[in-house]
Amino acid sequence: MKRLFHYVELPPVWLALFAGLAWLQARVLPLDVTGRVGDAIGTGLVGAGLAVSGWAALHFVLERTSLIPRERPDKLVTTGLYRFSRNPIYLADAAILLGLILIWDALPSLVLLPVFIKVIEWRFIRREEALIRAHFGAAFDAYCARVRRWL
Repeated sequence: MKRLFHYVELPPVWLALFAGLAWLQARVLPLDVTGRVGDAIGTGLVGAGLAVSGWAALHFVLERTSLIPRERPDKLVTTGLYRFSRNPIYLADAAILLGLILIWDALPSLVLLPVFIKVIEWRFIRREEALIRAHFGAAFDAYCARVRRWL
């Protein structure tokens, strides 16, 4: 059971949970505020989020290191999108959530976005950074001094 939890308790599951809450809010309290503009912006955000997430994940694959948050990476990835953000995949997840909220006209669910970011930071980023710092030490500290957590 613990091994199953290891693979189920991942950021995409949290993204799906928050997106589900936004979708449910849109069904319970339907609004038609953003119209085609909201749909276009939302679709762009979802598309950009998926592209950024895929591109950032590809760096891990090319470096032959783990992409699973609780697993210790073999290499410190600092190239590509990781030159601008220490967490481009989580940033992409936030963009996807925002895009879905706009597409579904779930504007009251905008409050979920900062909550999602804090949950991701609390459940994943802080632990990942501690694990990476313990493994890479000064190299990770230097990276953190150059590159912000989000943007």
